[in-house]
Amino acid sequence: MALNRALFTKQLNLGLNTVFGMEYDRYPEQWREIYSTEQSQKAFEEDVQMIGFGAAPTKAEGAAISYESGREGFVSRYVHETIALAFSITEEAEEDGLYGSLGAKYARALARSMQHTKEIKGANILNNATSSSQLGGDGQPLLSASHPLGGGGTASNTLSTAADLSETSLESLLIQIAQAEDDRGIPIALTGQKLIVPPT
Repeated sequence: MALNRALFTKQLNLGLNTVFGMEYDRYPEQWREIYSTEQSQKAFEEDVQMIGFGAAPTKAEGAAISYESGREGFVSRYVHETIALAFSITEEAEEDGLYGSLGAKYARALARSMQHTKEIKGANILNNATSSSQLGGDGQPLLSASHPLGGGGTASNTLSTAADLSETSLESLLIQIAQAEDDRGIPIALTGQKLIVPPT
């Protein structure tokens, strides 16, 4: 339904002091500080894990060289979504309003709504990081003590004993990150980059 004059009767008459409720101070876009973005013209994108080799064994003189095989691991598929919202306004409501363009006010409200939606979608990944209904390419939630490794076994990206955020728990997590290994047990140089904490 188009926005029409019947919805804005106060703005058609003299004597209105102020109009409020459409504009507030905004937080800067937080999701952009967490994720990197890429442009795509496809319906979906896929990331394919490659599993390399373990540590090389010592070869005795005259002995045969050991051979190892690499392979593809799990695949993560990202299906793109379209988010859309629009409004329409009658020409009469736009022309007869005495307190500025209704269309311009609602265009700003629409931009605010789209920014809010992006923040919600960005936060969903973190809010569902332990959810068994939101699994990654390896069949595990983002935060899991049992991410399967291509060379066998599992890896954890959570504390062995859950703990509230403190200096001690943060130090333990940073040590765990620094000790990360790839699927074949070779150390990888990971470092903590950002601490994301909700207002609560």
